[in-house]
Amino acid sequence: MHHDSHRRLNRQDYKTLSLAALGGALEFYDFIIFVFFAAVLGDLFFPADIPDWLRQLQTFAIFAAGYLARPLGGIIMAHFGDSKGRKKMFSLSILLMALPTLAMGLLPTYQTIGIAAPVLLLLLRVLQGAAIGGEVPGAWVFVAEHVPEKRIGLACGTLTAGLTAGILLGSVVATLVTSTMSPQQVAANGWRIPFFLGGIFGLIALWLRRWLHETPVFVRMQARKALSAELPLKAVVMKHKKEVAVCMLLTWLLSACIVVVILMTPTWLQKQYGIAAEQALQANSLATLALIAGCISAGLAADRVGASKTLIVGSALLALCSWLFYHSVGTHPEMLFASYALAGYSVGVVGAVPYVMVRAFPAEVRFTGISFSYNVAYAIFGGLTPICVTLVMAVTPLAPAYYILALSLIGLLTGVYLRRDLNSSARLIHG
Repeated sequence: MHHDSHRRLNRQDYKTLSLAALGGALEFYDFIIFVFFAAVLGDLFFPADIPDWLRQLQTFAIFAAGYLARPLGGIIMAHFGDSKGRKKMFSLSILLMALPTLAMGLLPTYQTIGIAAPVLLLLLRVLQGAAIGGEVPGAWVFVAEHVPEKRIGLACGTLTAGLTAGILLGSVVATLVTSTMSPQQVAANGWRIPFFLGGIFGLIALWLRRWLHETPVFVRMQARKALSAELPLKAVVMKHKKEVAVCMLLTWLLSACIVVVILMTPTWLQKQYGIAAEQALQANSLATLALIAGCISAGLAADRVGASKTLIVGSALLALCSWLFYHSVGTHPEMLFASYALAGYSVGVVGAVPYVMVRAFPAEVRFTGISFSYNVAYAIFGGLTPICVTLVMAVTPLAPAYYILALSLIGLLTGVYLRRDLNSSARLIHG
């Protein structure tokens, strides 16, 4: 299919990118605010007489449940996204996220209702996971199918940066709550405020997406009656095994890097080195801001030099910067902000991941292909990473550093593979 791949982004493109990124930021805030209050939630939703490590492990297990629920929600939404339209599912995911987040803020604690408290928290977390499972792949497909082919990297990098901005928003809100309230006030009811805000943010995001239009690619497929004639998931599993494997490896890189470096590290800094919660969250905000810049940089690089080179160079930078951060923070606490910011920027290599994904599958099964690969891998790697790192920390406090080093190697090897194999058969997004 002919498409003007060399045109510049126009006003409508910028509007679509802005609204999609902002909506994604607000929804991603809802999904991750849990982790910033993991220590408080652990104290409030589990018995007081269990060991601290067990309480922390159980809390992260509930956090992980959101990832384990992603495949089912993602695959169902993707099926209808490929058959009924991208925009409908893009909007539905917001509502399914906002309501459980609001309900979390209303939950009674273990002291009030006993074991029912963590069970209800778990159920709401599962609902959040189902919603985010359709949001992220749908957002990548939505923006990629709106822009010219030569701007796909920038579009996907910008959208990923928008999702990351949701983490930054969570970090800022958590910082404000912990800095303006005493630990006793936070434990009393202060922790509820971020969840109430999340519900409001979700409704705002739903309203914003009223102004978005269906993607031109899907409209053309409808007009040509070119939608998948068979079950999209069946077509993906049977005909695109290599693409699925590559996307799963890249999802491991994306999910685990963000979970470890951005989501888990503030708690790690507090527990391992006694850094005050306020200072840890301030450093985290700076690192997340750097990650936003890194995602956009990686997207631009993918457009200009290709995904393989971006992944190879970016993975090497990730290994260097993360190793420096985790090894220096204990002995040189004055370097906390600078080294954490460098580590955050290096994680931005993940901004090139959706560029590979949206080019790996044909348009008629693109949503399903990305959703299946991304969500199944995220459920495995994103969900189990906090538990794995927490257990390994019983052996070495530098478990996060070694884990990120392993991920850097995976990213580098995948980049080499893309350079050798996948680039030669990558499909055009509008083709």
